[in-house]
Amino acid sequence: MIRVGITGKSGFIGYHLCQTINLFKEEFALVEFEKNFFNEQLKLDAFVSSCDVIIHLAALNRHNEPEVIYETNVSLVNNLVKALERTESKAHLIISSSTQEERENLYGKSKKEGRKLLSNWAKQNNGRFSGLIIPNVFGPFGQPYYNSVVATFCHQIANGETPKIDVDGDLKLIYVGDLVEKIIQIIRDSDNTHELFIPNTAEAKVSEILVKLKYFQNTYQETGEIPALNNDFEFKLFNTYRCYMDIASYFPRKFVQHLDARGGFVEIARQGIPGQTSFSTTLPEVTRGNHYHTRKIERFAVIKGKALIQLRRIGTDDIHEFYLDGDYPAYVDMPIWYTHNIKNIGDDTLYTIFWINEPFDPNNPDTYFEIV
Repeated sequence: MIRVGITGKSGFIGYHLCQTINLFKEEFALVEFEKNFFNEQLKLDAFVSSCDVIIHLAALNRHNEPEVIYETNVSLVNNLVKALERTESKAHLIISSSTQEERENLYGKSKKEGRKLLSNWAKQNNGRFSGLIIPNVFGPFGQPYYNSVVATFCHQIANGETPKIDVDGDLKLIYVGDLVEKIIQIIRDSDNTHELFIPNTAEAKVSEILVKLKYFQNTYQETGEIPALNNDFEFKLFNTYRCYMDIASYFPRKFVQHLDARGGFVEIARQGIPGQTSFSTTLPEVTRGNHYHTRKIERFAVIKGKALIQLRRIGTDDIHEFYLDGDYPAYVDMPIWYTHNIKNIGDDTLYTIFWINEPFDPNNPDTYFEIV
């Protein structure tokens, strides 16, 4: 069992790294960390002593005074180095730096200096160190106006605001899930590369990203249609966008019923990508689901009976509850990293149609059990 400690675990990358590591409970154990440990020597030493791997993500990205960014980030690393020395730690150190290292800004300089400080510690103590130089990271749950322009644009467009392009530059991007996979592989490989450039997985102009996000708004958010997704980047950008919508007020979405003397007709899903459609019957008081996905796009459509659909974002306690009735057909889409279930709360059999963007693969199911 590899004991992994993550500073900055509540941040954007930290959240995804923690939740993904939790999927491998037989291989990794997370060591508890709180940001006040940096100010309490005994707690920081106890944390460092408990870790086989320490991933240093804690950093200040933005502040009105650039000097505060520099001083804060360098101070965090200095405190960590002192704890490593006091405890004579043999942990594998990993730090997230940035491609801004070579830019003339104090944030970039603080990240480079922090990487160098940990590199020097490793050299002097015969330790393992991986200094990751990372491009722009995007993905679900990034903080708008702080983590990335993608997070800001997603938040603005999903909430009816008007984004503004300050500089229409080319962005080299990596999806947060891809970055997390690389970090886990670095742990498994016992990497010791002090200057490790993480390649970007996509490149796009700011204006191109904005056009694509507006397309998602018009196609998906306004009409409920699954948009055409032409490549891996668009697929991950769409899953990112969905998580910035106000899920609690957006769902459930009523279907349009076409009624005549014969009965009714309802279109369940119009999609620009392949998928798998199935249906289930659920007996009264029975609950299905209680699992989550990290990449799949999934729609639940109740066509007969009464149902309660519940969603909860992994790592949080807030539960969204949606009541659906087959007399008024409606659907709820499942955002990634939200555990979900559906319960028959009526007296008769519940009929539900499911659409998902990929057929079930038992060798790569992307389905993780967790009670809502």
